[in-house]
Parts: sequence; C-alpha cells; structure tokens
Amino acid sequence: MTSSPFSATGRLRAAINTGNAVLARKDGDSARGVSVDLATEFGKRLGVPLELVVVDTAAKSVDAIANGQADIGFFAIDPKRGEQIAFTPSYVVIEGAYLVKDASPLRANEEVDRAGTRVVVGNGSAYDLFLTREMKQATIVRAPSAPAVVDHFLQHGADVAAGVRQQLEIDMHRHGGLRLLPGRFMQIRQAMGCPKAFGAEAARMLALFVEEMKASGFVAQALARHGVDGVAIAPAEAIG
Repeated sequence: MTSSPFSATGRLRAAINTGNAVLARKDGDSARGVSVDLATEFGKRLGVPLELVVVDTAAKSVDAIANGQADIGFFAIDPKRGEQIAFTPSYVVIEGAYLVKDASPLRANEEVDRAGTRVVVGNGSAYDLFLTREMKQATIVRAPSAPAVVDHFLQHGADVAAGVRQQLEIDMHRHGGLRLLPGRFMQIRQAMGCPKAFGAEAARMLALFVEEMKASGFVAQALARHGVDGVAIAPAEAIG
C-alpha cells in the first residue's frame, strides 16, 4: 500500500455524483461510469480498496470532500469550489446548454439573459455557480438536482432549463415538445479533486494520474465503454 493522505483510512473514499449522466449513473445501490473507472484505477495504484460515496448532486460531492467524508471527487472546475478543493487538470470538457419549449420565442443563447426570463438550474451545479456570476437580468430558479431541472422547468412554467447537454437531450426526448438552443453557453471542464488540506504533493500526484489517464487512452475507452457521446477529451497539460 502506498502511504499517502488518500489512503489514511486504509481505503480510498471516492465521491461519485450520479447527477451528471456524463460522469456516472446509478447502478442499483452503487454507480457506474467514467468517474467510477478512474477512481477504481487510482485505488489500484494506491493498493487500497475503493469505497464509493454515491451522491446525487454536485453540491453533495463538494460537501463530502469539505467534510472529510471522501478523499477524492469528480467536479467541474470552479473558483468557488477551489477554495476547498485542489483540482487536477480537466480530463473531459462538456457543454452547458439551454432547453426551451418548442413555442418559445427564444432562438439564441444571447437572448436568455433578459428581464422576466426565468432560468432553471440544478442547485449548486457548475452552471448554477457560473450563471449566478454572469447573468445580469434573468432570474435563476434552483431545482433540487441537475436531473430534476427539466421536470422543475415544466412543472413551474419557467422559460429556460439550463444544464449539461447530454442530460437535457435525454429529458427532451423523454418529454417531447422541447428543443435545445444552438451552441453552448459555457464549457464545463471536468476534473478530479482532493482536499487542499492533503497538501501540494498529493494534489500533484492526482494531477499526474489524470494526465496519464488521458494520454494512455483510458478516459476515451471508458467513455466509449459507457456509451457517452459528445464529450471532448481535455488537452494535455504540463504538471510542474
């Protein structure tokens, strides 16, 4: 067993957010997806058993790290989260998109931030944090979780649902009568992360692992294995 802050409890505790369909989905009482595969491989490198801390929102995943309940997690890089979490370079880049009803007058992303427009987001999600900073006129309405955004949008008669493109596409086909606005309103850089309290060497170890997983094809193979489309592998980054 490699001695490191990651294995201080004798196991590697990985926070897995099943609220982002690109990264992980529920599988009975557990989860499966590219984030689970990465956590499994990292645990093998450490020589310790893996314990999944499965949550349904990004905010709960952040809390698991902040409260000492998990040693690693999988997050969209965001400066607010970076106050407590040391992020690796990103391993995939996904798109944040807007969904509207077919009858909506909105035709472009640039038209969304207007007075009177209500935009539903998943509470504590990367796009919640981003739009809270960036939107000047539209009103943000928070659904309990990312997978609940479209249902909340429909139930409350809001104007726009914001989220990860793949999740919105799933919900669009599930409900009908909906369409995505062209393009994206943000790029979401997904990374691994650990508590900043683990120190610089632990953060570097995790960053090197992510870069190796990208370069070796592991991430691309995991995405293909789990049937995830429309996701770009993040470019390589030098680790100092």
